[in-house]
Amino acid sequence: MRVVIAEDNALLREGLVLLLTSSGHEVVGVAATGPEILPLLLEHRPDVAVLDVRLPPGFRDEGLRAALAARERLPELPVLVLSQYVEETYAAELLGGGARGVGYLLKDRVGRVDEFLDALERVAAGGTALDPEVVTELMARRRDDPLDSLTPREREVLELMAQGHDNGTIARSMVVTERAVHKHIGNVFLKLGLPPTDSGGHRRVLAVLAYLNA
Repeated sequence: MRVVIAEDNALLREGLVLLLTSSGHEVVGVAATGPEILPLLLEHRPDVAVLDVRLPPGFRDEGLRAALAARERLPELPVLVLSQYVEETYAAELLGGGARGVGYLLKDRVGRVDEFLDALERVAAGGTALDPEVVTELMARRRDDPLDSLTPREREVLELMAQGHDNGTIARSMVVTERAVHKHIGNVFLKLGLPPTDSGGHRRVLAVLAYLNA
């Protein structure tokens, strides 16, 4: 994969470059400030962009704004956003509109190399990767609604779906059969009033995210 990285912390930036290149990917551009990002993305048109949310000069939401601007110019550009903390507003804005090829991870997740690379590849392939802590925050925000009717197992399935995992991964994580996962998903969709499709996984994840962000 061809990757563009935007991160102002030099140590983390170089660490990402080393991690990605040693994993067989090509880092075609790096940025340390918000204004550098869009020109870099338009020039290189990478397979995926890894962007910090807060960058100079304002350290507010420069990375996110650049990601949204880039997706207006390059609608199919996969973007994986990194953040130091769970910031629900940023996550909801990035995931709004049913966009595909998006991810939102906490920076701590980068240290878990396999998880980070899996999330990056999933986003680059047009899927979603949402940090478990972000999913928990979004679910906690929804109160007095059909989420309350879900069993603990169904809530666990919903959380794993929202993170972007397929049935096989969910089954292995929960130590159950894929058939059991399929049944749980059917129950979740029924209770939440979501489309009952279970093909490919991408549409169902977007449906879940749309529900959690409603």
